[in-house]
Amino acid sequence: MKCLEECKKHRVSCPNQDCRHWIDFEGEYNCVLETVDNNGSMSLREVADRLGISFVRVQQIEKAALKKMRTNAKKHSIYSK
Repeated sequence: MKCLEECKKHRVSCPNQDCRHWIDFEGEYNCVLETVDNNGSMSLREVADRLGISFVRVQQIEKAALKKMRTNAKKHSIYSK
């Protein structure tokens, strides 16, 4: 958040591509946090357009992320022990 505050203060897009919140979208300071703050929930199609990738690819990424989250939740569940 501090990084975003600095970018907003100086009105420049974030140059730190190693930041986990960096996204290639200068209109919102290259920051996912700013994108979410400005837009709230976005459809998968909106995300695809924003990232310049196909809708199908965004679906694939979502599916893989949800699978990973479910697996991690099962590993750390108090009921699985």
